[in-house]
Amino acid sequence: MNANQLKRVKIHRRAGNVGDKPGMIRVPEGALKPHIRIYSYNERELVKAEGEDISVVLNQLKECTDHTHWIKINGLGDAKLIEEIGDRLHINDLVLEDIMNTHQRPKFDEYDEYVFGTSRLITSDDKCLLTNTQFSVIVKDNMVISFEETYEENFEGLEKRLNTPTSPIRGFGPGFICYALFDTVIDWYFVALNQIGEQLEAIEDRIYDKADRTIMYDTQHLKRTLIVLRRASWPERDKINDMIRTESPLITKETKTYLRDAYDHCIQIIDLIESYKEISASNIDLYLSMVSNRMNEIMKVLTIISVIFIPLTFVAGVYGMNFAPADPVTNKPLPANMPELYEPHGYVYCVGIMVLIGILQVVFFWRKGWFTRL
Repeated sequence: MNANQLKRVKIHRRAGNVGDKPGMIRVPEGALKPHIRIYSYNERELVKAEGEDISVVLNQLKECTDHTHWIKINGLGDAKLIEEIGDRLHINDLVLEDIMNTHQRPKFDEYDEYVFGTSRLITSDDKCLLTNTQFSVIVKDNMVISFEETYEENFEGLEKRLNTPTSPIRGFGPGFICYALFDTVIDWYFVALNQIGEQLEAIEDRIYDKADRTIMYDTQHLKRTLIVLRRASWPERDKINDMIRTESPLITKETKTYLRDAYDHCIQIIDLIESYKEISASNIDLYLSMVSNRMNEIMKVLTIISVIFIPLTFVAGVYGMNFAPADPVTNKPLPANMPELYEPHGYVYCVGIMVLIGILQVVFFWRKGWFTRL
């Protein structure tokens, strides 16, 4: 990966204009057409249905009156559907606006007849490139309505538990399904963090094996990923804490016991994020230190070579001045003018002295330990 290929994490920005009326429903840019799936269950049976409009929900609610219902909506590309849900279930316009404005931070709100919560649903691929979408839940009476931006099957484990006739989840109310959904969201954080941990270990091995500048780019990408996870995990912890402390009858005492476990998971996630941020910083520091040490070694070699050749260059310079030992016209000897320039074998003697000087310097540097880690 080079600087031009550095992966970017999608940043959610708030939609709308300054001064807009509160409660306005706007379809997110690029939103998918909604697909509705409804699970109606009790301890005896599970009834499933799916469709594209609210009629599939209304029909099943009429047929399954003694069931708990999980209405799963994938895609937010139909403002009319969201408005119909709000009208049928008497949901506040501000809640509907929060569902459609997919920039929300995790939170939990209580109303007279229902509760509402949002999370950041974060999944990642094998290269730690995040998909950061909003996940919203409304709990009302005997139903749970979840809203997702994509068609991805992120809750297959929960659906499998509902399909198992002996699963204890069949005997719990809608508040427990709400907990199970948010707990699954938290579990996806662990998946992303496990991948980040493996990437950091691989980067550390590359630093010791064959360090190159791509280490900086890869580590920076992981740091940005950790920042996204940190921004989601801290309010997620606060949201779970609000659910534990709520007095709403929709969140039962038994469900709160499980929520405490989810709260512990949030703490673990935050600890892992902080640890991985420190490891990322230390990897960058280690890489820069190794680059600096490598540069020092190179400078050390160049310095030794320069020091060896400085006296040799001096000798060659002295005997390159070419002062004549005698006057070329009168042939009269000139005092102190390098008579050795015309000595027999003078070149051989000079070269021999230069070689001897070089050897003596190398021996001196070796005894000083300068060649130990070249």
